[in-house]
Amino acid sequence: QVQLVESGGGLVQAGGSLRLSCAASGRSFSSYIMNWYRQGPGKEREVVAVIRRSGGTDYADSVKGRFTISRDNAKNTVYLQMNSLKPEDTAIYYCNAVGTGPYSGNSYWGQGTQVTVSS
Repeated sequence: QVQLVESGGGLVQAGGSLRLSCAASGRSFSSYIMNWYRQGPGKEREVVAVIRRSGGTDYADSVKGRFTISRDNAKNTVYLQMNSLKPEDTAIYYCNAVGTGPYSGNSYWGQGTQVTVSS
């Protein structure tokens, strides 16, 4: 079982920055692909960024060049650095862990953290 706890959300003006953190409990954090999703008002949940076990990353087109995902396996933590924020980035941001290898089939979600970007 893996528990995920997000932090770092808040209210920021357009053009500002925030850094989200997702702390994971449990073992074998390095065996999980870590994702950040978001769900804006009246919108479906969408993937924002992915970081694999190897450290390889992918981003949604809407955040490329502005957001950076990283992980610290020693601290069991994944981060999302968000720069040049726009009002359309307003959403609840969720951390997601997807197991690989012996942990395949496991998927865990955090409770979400609110990010609000004012114009």
